Amino acid sequence: MDMKAGLLQKQTLKLAMTQELTQAIALLQYSAQELAAFLEAKSMENPLLQVDFKNITHFDSNMDRTRKTTRRSFERDQKNLIEQIGSGESETLEDFLLSQLNSLKMTDEEKLILHVLIENIDENGYLNTDRESLAARYNVDEEIVECAIFKLQSLDPPGIAAKDLQDCLMLQLRRLKRNPANELAIAIIENHFLLFAEKKWKALAKMLDIELKDIQKVHDEIQRLDPKPGATFQREKPAYIVPDVVVKREGDELNVSVFDALIPKVTFNEGYYKQLSGHQNQEVNKFLHEKQGDFQWIQRSLEQRKETLLKVSMKIIEKQRDFFLMGPSHLHPMTMREVAEELEIHESTVSRTVREKYMQTPSGTFELKSFFTSAIATTENDQASSQKVKAAIERYIKEEDKKKPISDQKLVEMLEDVEGMVVSRRTVAKYRDQLGIPSSSKRKRFD
Repeated sequence: MDMKAGLLQKQTLKLAMTQELTQAIALLQYSAQELAAFLEAKSMENPLLQVDFKNITHFDSNMDRTRKTTRRSFERDQKNLIEQIGSGESETLEDFLLSQLNSLKMTDEEKLILHVLIENIDENGYLNTDRESLAARYNVDEEIVECAIFKLQSLDPPGIAAKDLQDCLMLQLRRLKRNPANELAIAIIENHFLLFAEKKWKALAKMLDIELKDIQKVHDEIQRLDPKPGATFQREKPAYIVPDVVVKREGDELNVSVFDALIPKVTFNEGYYKQLSGHQNQEVNKFLHEKQGDFQWIQRSLEQRKETLLKVSMKIIEKQRDFFLMGPSHLHPMTMREVAEELEIHESTVSRTVREKYMQTPSGTFELKSFFTSAIATTENDQASSQKVKAAIERYIKEEDKKKPISDQKLVEMLEDVEGMVVSRRTVAKYRDQLGIPSSSKRKRFD
């Protein structure tokens, strides 16, 4: 082998990830709010960059004020919580509890401990405080702490200051009118909570020598209780979506535009540049040159961001035309790779473009990435979108006999025989979980 030292010339091509390229990629994936914050921060470090927020207009809430929602959970909305106790608009859980202390008979020590306990209740209304350490810290007997907790748990809302879910349900059950059903519920929650929660009802019925329909009544009773009694007071302002892209229909024509009214206007500070451009100091001239280049890069990146967003949106409309003309049930399978190949851009560019961006359509406002769905084979050698499969699963389960709920395997057969959709049992189970639908054994009713 020749091991002699020598000089070799080799030509290679490689992509250098410059700071400008890195920032351009980041700019593409920014939402309107993130972009506005980025531009404001840039204006702080670049005196040649003027950011004007006066041009920002509020989106017409009457035209489309769409609440940001998550996927609807199956049967969770059937829970009827205990009637929420009215309180002032700005009243907190702590304020509400403190306002009830005047109705209690208590010693000065108990009053002190009660105030401390109320401060330690979490947002869901639970109390996780070590009684021994609390007694030692304030130099009182543990009995006083226990007495204070007992009095706190007697306040409204029912279930407040519980140590866990089981304790919370017990506190609420004990306040309800005593009857055989209530007594059974207390016995089950107090002594057989895990069996009940895991819906091992047959074993529980045999253990207690009762019928399954009796346990079903207890379950229905428990559904009326509030697992988070403190959450009533957590009044978060609803988050509203402002679309990045607006699609309007005129007959069979679809027109698309980028809604950039939330993005501040960027201009060049000509006065500052002229003031310092004639300066003899080389450092000043170098600084101005760098900041001028920075401004030009941001301008180009903003134009490119808008252009890419428009191109991707137009391609979505082209490939999902039936969705825009006939509604969400006509969503076709489409991947980011398909769109990327047709636009001759990288798949990651499409992914960044649709990140946290929304499109207003004649059917409502949708997240851009929701238009991309996987393909499901059909018996007609065609393809259906995963959204269609989920809609069919949800419809079948909604119409099922709750005494004999449909199993995942039966859903597989129904989807193939009735809908012509070929899916595996594992896929059905995955989609069912994504929809928030429990398994057939947990959906079964016994009355």
